[in-house]
Amino acid sequence: MNSSIGNWKHTVLYLTLIISLVYFIESLISHKLHINHNKIHLKRSPNLPLRFRDDGTFKILQVADMHFGMGIITRCRDVLDSEFEYCSDLNTTRFLRRMIEAERPDLIAFTGDNIFGSSTTDAAESLLEAIGPAIEYGIPWAAILGNHDQESTLNREELMTFLSLMDFSVSQINPLVEDDSDQTKGGAMRLIDGFGNYRLRVYGAPGSVLANSTVFDLFFFDSGDREIVQGKRTYGWIKESQLRWLQDTSKQGHNQMTIGNPPALAFFHIPILEVRDLWYTPFIGQFQEGVACSIVQSGVLQTFVSMGNVKAAFMGHDHVNDFCGNLKGIWFCYGGGFGYHAYGRPNWHRRARVIEAKLGKGRDTWTGIQLIKTWKRLDDQDLSKIDEQVLWETSDSFLK
Repeated sequence: MNSSIGNWKHTVLYLTLIISLVYFIESLISHKLHINHNKIHLKRSPNLPLRFRDDGTFKILQVADMHFGMGIITRCRDVLDSEFEYCSDLNTTRFLRRMIEAERPDLIAFTGDNIFGSSTTDAAESLLEAIGPAIEYGIPWAAILGNHDQESTLNREELMTFLSLMDFSVSQINPLVEDDSDQTKGGAMRLIDGFGNYRLRVYGAPGSVLANSTVFDLFFFDSGDREIVQGKRTYGWIKESQLRWLQDTSKQGHNQMTIGNPPALAFFHIPILEVRDLWYTPFIGQFQEGVACSIVQSGVLQTFVSMGNVKAAFMGHDHVNDFCGNLKGIWFCYGGGFGYHAYGRPNWHRRARVIEAKLGKGRDTWTGIQLIKTWKRLDDQDLSKIDEQVLWETSDSFLK
């Protein structure tokens, strides 16, 4: 009898323990199990269209290779112990905030390897943290992918979809079909290699004669990640379908609210093969590592030259290169490594590139773009400004 009572007491205690444990676990995760527990979050969109300021300027902050991981627990690479008491992804976040405060950009261009996929267990959470300062300040931003972004929990299409839905993003998954002769295609995406190929138009200054016209074109490309070519492993490249889209889009622009063939810039992650030739030319900045690119001759340079309006291209990938060099009249510029979890060099400050376009001044109004220049800032005590240079200046006398 006593044995039966003892067994019954043990059973009750055991069941009580199980129920308590289940209740405790449920209390921890119930908010994730309940449908409609949280309010639906609607994307906060920036003021569009993108346009020049009242003072006739438009400024872009290029952020290359953040390599963001999981925040405070993700340690820095290639920094000296004497530089920081503790260094993590939060140093990258701090640098981005400093740049936003100092430059007050009109657009931030994140040019790939925004996260370091193998260093995070949740790609979406890492992107939210990495891009966070741009969202906090309500600045329009555009992103493309590098070769490491997809190495975590989201593939490249999912990453671009997520990026396009984040607050204040002007990123696009891929271009829409813009063939007015075929009304059945409305809203459909064009068949094109990669994810993150799109065009952003920048309008003239408010109140000017070009306030409702495109005066500046920005083209973004997916340069891929890794591929096998003739049995050899190589980096990705911008494909023929992407270049056809670029040419078609540029031609279509002539029939819309544009000023002639407006100056254009291009943004992509992996350099083109011809960038290697810049070693033998005058360049501005530091050329400290080999150009890691595809072995495939992509046709990008020839396409840019044939278009006539692409003035410069901006890339990342090689973190300790930060130079600008000229190929056939077009500048190719590295952003320089931005992120602290990305490889770098001891005593080599993380850095960011700024691009500024200025409108010409007519008799009574702002006109088209007169000047495009660039510089870099270092993440040192003074946020030092270095290597300022003019990328393009108009020869049209009426703009001067």
